[in-house]
Amino acid sequence: MSVVLGYDESPGAERALRVALEVAAAFGEPLVLVYGVAAPGPTGEEYLAHREAVRQAGRIALARAVEAADEAGVPSAVEVVDEKPAQALLDAAERHHARVIIVGTWGDSPIRGALLGSTPHKLLHLSPIPVLCVPTDGDVG
Repeated sequence: MSVVLGYDESPGAERALRVALEVAAAFGEPLVLVYGVAAPGPTGEEYLAHREAVRQAGRIALARAVEAADEAGVPSAVEVVDEKPAQALLDAAERHHARVIIVGTWGDSPIRGALLGSTPHKLLHLSPIPVLCVPTDGDVG
């Protein structure tokens, strides 16, 4: 089994990383760090340039998270996936037999998330395994 974390260096993702490291350490399981990079358009030079720029940003973001996992003594794996974030997380969770998917929230209201289709909102409705949504503000520890 594993713990899957959606990570993008946002304030919510930073707090979710801390929680995910605690959960992974508590269960003695590896942490799978996932960054979904689906680009907005389907074809052409602009699409390819955008996709590569987003993939590079994902690799940089995940490198920082791997450092934090190493410091916490939690084994980790990295996936930069050409899918939208929610689908990337669902697929990674299935591949890695995840115990839980952990994501940060951006502080949107539940109605805004439902209307705009936030990643946490999609995961809560689509995931066959538990989803832990870590709020951006406040103290979780």
